[in-house]
Amino acid sequence: MALGGVLGASRVARTLSEGITPMEPRQGFRANLITSLLVAFASRFGFPVSTTHVSCGSLFGIGAVRRREAHWLQVAQILIAWLVTLPCGVFLAGLFAHVSGRAH
Repeated sequence: MALGGVLGASRVARTLSEGITPMEPRQGFRANLITSLLVAFASRFGFPVSTTHVSCGSLFGIGAVRRREAHWLQVAQILIAWLVTLPCGVFLAGLFAHVSGRAH
């Protein structure tokens, strides 16, 4: 995970700041404020949330308001990646558990 963060951090930051929708500084501030409030709320009650997912959701909201200016292909690619990641993680975890003999 650390290696992925080091190698992909600038690309993720660029996508979040420019790739989903153009925005004014105050809209970026609002998106970050909403993200921080939602993550703090979820943490308080022990809900497991991804900061990146919550941040993208805030940015998707800005894109929905700005309609024509949003980069909907980028939004679709992010959503597809989210849908694919969970089953792939389940499959790989099961595979590695089976191969290592840890599955019961």
